[in-house]
Amino acid sequence: MPVIHTHVSTPLTAENREHLKTAYGKAITAVPGKSEGWLMCPFESDMPIYFGGDDSQPAAYVEVNVFGSSVPKSAWEKLTHAIMAALNSELEIPEDRIYIRYTATTDWGWNGGNF
Repeated sequence: MPVIHTHVSTPLTAENREHLKTAYGKAITAVPGKSEGWLMCPFESDMPIYFGGDDSQPAAYVEVNVFGSSVPKSAWEKLTHAIMAALNSELEIPEDRIYIRYTATTDWGWNGGNF
């Protein structure tokens, strides 16, 4: 049950979303037991994002949430590399203007109930 929620200051085309979704689908396998089969990828574009008080350059904030009680730090590190590389390649967002927040929780609802 992973979710990779991407907020970017740049416009996103359907093609951009498709490329990012594909990259995220491959990247999520760095987290033990996770796959693209349950991956949800909401995208928000054209958001004003100030980084260090400046919004003149593209920026991104990404939230990664997974069902589980813990994730090895090495998995998060692999995911960071893959997500930042995808955003830089697809949208030319510099890696030093991207924040990624990770959360693992056992409180997760789906299909009318909770796990």
